[in-house]
Amino acid sequence: MTEHSLNAKKYLAVFGALMVLTLLTVGVAQFHFGIILAVSIALLIATLKGGLVASFFMHLIGENKWIYLVLAFTIFFFLFLLLVPSIVTMSDYNVK
Repeated sequence: MTEHSLNAKKYLAVFGALMVLTLLTVGVAQFHFGIILAVSIALLIATLKGGLVASFFMHLIGENKWIYLVLAFTIFFFLFLLLVPSIVTMSDYNVK
């Protein structure tokens, strides 16, 4: 096999995995979980799909290790900016 056919098979496999995860998302949406569990499942599936897209279609899987360090800092600061204002805002409701 040529290199192009191996790459095509790899991309088709990733496409298939994305389609399965999309169908899983639709299937899980049919059930009535609690809001926290439903959002957690949706975020987990979205994270898996985003990881596949970033790894294969954006070619991050073969990048230098420094890219992963930058990515880790980005995720840390994103979560920090997402969670800290929420915690501070929610603490206002507990004041009597």
